[in-house]
Amino acid sequence: MSTYTLVIGNFNTSSWSLRPWLGLKVAAIPFHAETVNLRAPDAKAQILKHSPSGKVPVLLHHGLAIWESLAILEYIAERHPEDQLWPQDEKTRAIARSVCCEMHSGFATLRKNCPMDIMGRPANHEGVDIAKDDIQRIQSLWEECRSRFGKGGPFLFGKFSIADAMYAPVVTRFTTYGVKTSPTVQTYMDAVWSLPAMQEWQDGARAEVLAAIG
Repeated sequence: MSTYTLVIGNFNTSSWSLRPWLGLKVAAIPFHAETVNLRAPDAKAQILKHSPSGKVPVLLHHGLAIWESLAILEYIAERHPEDQLWPQDEKTRAIARSVCCEMHSGFATLRKNCPMDIMGRPANHEGVDIAKDDIQRIQSLWEECRSRFGKGGPFLFGKFSIADAMYAPVVTRFTTYGVKTSPTVQTYMDAVWSLPAMQEWQDGARAEVLAAIG
């Protein structure tokens, strides 16, 4: 029986929830997911039962509440070193952490103008033009990681890592908004989408949207 409970938001739109959920799933670490409908009138009250920040995701473990996606992933990586959620080489790991922190604190223009909407396909892509600098930086970063560190597999640092979990919602955004990508970036995105866990998350998003339609 799992000792971890991950409280998450909607599959279709909760980008921060996807990050630790994906990390746990790819590492095959058992956990129970508790979903809060962020559009529900009492969503804030439901979340505050678990998280002092009043936001999701939050990981519950033996009386401990850990909020913020990157903090959750760090906690899981420390408790399960055998799953190698960080690169094993010290210098490579430092770069991976830098990449993750840039995602955690940056790209506000992309977040605002191209919010995660996995099942959406908007006809108007003006948000892509507004966020073009963020998009260019992300694509350059992915290409550099793949070139320097990607020899051992299809992900940013070869093997799937926390960095890929942190950027997975951006992969969905690029798909939703039809962002033009380089071949290297598209190949990387295809690798992320091919993860069974990403397909499972997408299925959850689809089910939400269909339920909302009625």
